Amino acid sequence: MRIHCLSSQLINQIAAGEVVERPVSVVKELVENCFDAGATHIHIDIEQGGTRLIKIRDDGSGIEKDDLRLALSRHATSKIACLEDLEQVATMGFRGEALASISSVSYVTLISRIAGAECAWRVESEEADKVSTPSPDPHPKGTTIEVRELFYSIPARRKFLKTEKTEFSHIEMLIKRLALSHFEVGFTLVHNQKEILNLKPALSLTDKQQRIAGMCGAQFIEQSSVIEVNSSGLHLSGWVGLPTFSRSQQDMQFFYVNHRWVRDKLVAHAVKQAYQDVLYHGRHPVFILYLALDPALVDVNAHPAKLEVRFREGRLVHDFLFSALHRGLATPSNAPQLTVTPQQFTSVDSSAQPSQHQSRNARELTPYRMEHMPFRQNSVLPAQIEEQLKHYAQVYQEAVVPTVAGQHTELPQLGFAIAHIHATFILAETATGIILVDAHAAHERVTYERLKKAFQHGNIPSQPLLLPIMFSVSIEEAEIVEQLHDFFAPLGFEVDRSGVDAVVLRAAPALLSDTNLEILVRDVIADFCVFGMSQRIQEHSNEILATMACHGSVRAQRRLSREEMNALLREMEKTERSGQCNHGRPTWIALSLQELDKFFLRGQ
Repeated sequence: MRIHCLSSQLINQIAAGEVVERPVSVVKELVENCFDAGATHIHIDIEQGGTRLIKIRDDGSGIEKDDLRLALSRHATSKIACLEDLEQVATMGFRGEALASISSVSYVTLISRIAGAECAWRVESEEADKVSTPSPDPHPKGTTIEVRELFYSIPARRKFLKTEKTEFSHIEMLIKRLALSHFEVGFTLVHNQKEILNLKPALSLTDKQQRIAGMCGAQFIEQSSVIEVNSSGLHLSGWVGLPTFSRSQQDMQFFYVNHRWVRDKLVAHAVKQAYQDVLYHGRHPVFILYLALDPALVDVNAHPAKLEVRFREGRLVHDFLFSALHRGLATPSNAPQLTVTPQQFTSVDSSAQPSQHQSRNARELTPYRMEHMPFRQNSVLPAQIEEQLKHYAQVYQEAVVPTVAGQHTELPQLGFAIAHIHATFILAETATGIILVDAHAAHERVTYERLKKAFQHGNIPSQPLLLPIMFSVSIEEAEIVEQLHDFFAPLGFEVDRSGVDAVVLRAAPALLSDTNLEILVRDVIADFCVFGMSQRIQEHSNEILATMACHGSVRAQRRLSREEMNALLREMEKTERSGQCNHGRPTWIALSLQELDKFFLRGQ
């Protein structure tokens, strides 16, 4: 065949192959247009998973009558006018391809009304790139777009779609993602005439947390920390889950760049590095994070569906994210709360229970004392266990915090030790309840953090290799090695370029003597090629330091004195990431007085 120009219809259908992958792609493009129009509420009506109908209505600014037909043509947009605008995109949509691509593979009806107009105007797409003349419509202010019979003109594409349930599940997840990035907007999602979501605008922090709880579960809010960091023109905010609150899948990870949900390998790498020292093996962190930066510093035009971005200063963004999350997770107070479900009894003697008012007053005057719970003469407990309980009661009385004028002096964050249970767990009283500490796990984390600081701030012993290791790399990697001298040298490595495509390793840290050094250096170079940085040497060092910390920590079944227990608690309060051991398991859990009351049915 001779070279020839493609028809406009075929061009749009080819573009649709990139932009319109499935029904959820259509919903994404149309809802993002609603955001750009300043909508405060968006109604999404779906039928048969989106293949039969996608109808989206908003109360935004609307479209001028004379622009309606143009809106359905290719490369027509109100959001950019020149190359400079494309280099600093601040809107969700900008290329002007979506509506034309969608109308080439479906039947589209567009109705819109601007503020102050006497009526709305309606246009419909026809086959062969034709759009009807605008006709009046009683539609209120805003825009409605209907997409019917998706892929009717490309039957083969329909064969690749999944079941109706699966296609709609993608749409539902999309709306949840968008709702978490635009709290100021209300959403209604209907599928086959059944309302699935009805979200009102969330402007206050409480309303935002309620929306998040509805999407991710109430436990997400309870088991996460709020983060907000500003540095170098970058602003990171949101919620990060505690390491002990993790998932087996990456299904609760939401990252937004200037309100745009993205999947970015640089971001994923930074998050993984921040959690690597505290997350249990095989688990994935949960988070909802928002990164705000100058639009000129991020390229949002790097992916046809705008799902990926490219940062102009990738190394800066990576280090900022890692540092912010690393510090946020290092807070010693991060620890899980123990949720207790009291056993439901068929009958309870209410006369034996103090009222809620009496319980509260008693708590304000005196601490709970085990002497207030006398041991019954007819106890069915074995004698040795009852004696042990009495022993714990005596230890408690000796360790209780002095009171002045009937009130407590201020308790430390992790309180004071009461007993060492089964020579494994430390029981301590805090100002708000009690905590249980895994002594070995906690001491292991304290020891590990000390070793890391000593390793990071001291001179790393380096030893020359008896036989230098030489290996081949690509020309690009050899050039990177020349630039990495200032990175390798402080870590105890002597790595040089020895040819156009060769590298030689002459010295390495003594700590890593049993490591496959060639593979390690290769992986570090590969990381720099992809991410512009690498944490592999630190990871290998940390693995060895963690093993040393494990063997150098107090072992289970070793009875600790009260002084040793309290000393460990004070060290934990000062130690970063003390809420998790080196393997990501929790080192302590808390039980509040309210939970204790509930467990024992006090005040009920």
